[in-house]
Amino acid sequence: MKDYLYSNYIVEEKIYIENIPAILFRPKDVEGTIPTIIFYHGWGSSKESQRIRGLIFSTVGFQVLIPDGIYHGERGSIDYVTASGKYFWETILKNLEESNLLIEEIIKKYEGDPDNIFLTGHSMGGFTAAGIFTHNPMMKSLVVLNGSCAWKNSNEIFKKYLGIKMTEDLKEIEEKIVKLDPYNNLELFKNRPVLILHGDSDSVVSIDSQRLFVQKLQPLYKNKENIKLVEYPNLNHYVTTNMMKESISWLCELKKI
Repeated sequence: MKDYLYSNYIVEEKIYIENIPAILFRPKDVEGTIPTIIFYHGWGSSKESQRIRGLIFSTVGFQVLIPDGIYHGERGSIDYVTASGKYFWETILKNLEESNLLIEEIIKKYEGDPDNIFLTGHSMGGFTAAGIFTHNPMMKSLVVLNGSCAWKNSNEIFKKYLGIKMTEDLKEIEEKIVKLDPYNNLELFKNRPVLILHGDSDSVVSIDSQRLFVQKLQPLYKNKENIKLVEYPNLNHYVTTNMMKESISWLCELKKI
């Protein structure tokens, strides 16, 4: 947006990668490849709703891609309250399916540094980022904001809380959840850097799943500094300034390596 001060320093562009709409932020006058963050939005959100976070990350030297998930933003909408049982996980699984296309395009067309691609996201976007990171070893680091890296455990909490009844469709989705669950694929992390930020009073995505995940993963890490859980006292399901600061410090340190 040209009426913002940041337009003197940041290029904001609306792009399409095949049929996937996204916003791309890029520092001006960058030569060569550039460290890139792919940021995933949460349930009921959209790429536009995450613009300020994309801008913040871009001001410290990152290119940032924020795509719309299916049923969100330009890709349509649904009743996010009544449809969450099936479509929440369907959106996450579709994000995983589409991730290679986004990564290939960001490297090929937008000069993304293949050795410095980072994944982050809020809420559902945190679930997504964790899944992609788990199954794509070229991703350099993961930052999860109020999401979950223990999918099956979170799904059981959701089902109980929302009173979701099992159907054949949901049974098939659950099988995929269990197979792809980061918690069930800990050997794929191999000391790779993971930062988890979560409010300890989150009433939407329980912090218990993240505590469970870190407790299980931490003993597998030789370098304990590569796995970190930061809990924010009395914080519900929000991204705070402190979370953004913690994320930036983590990512900027890693892009130097």
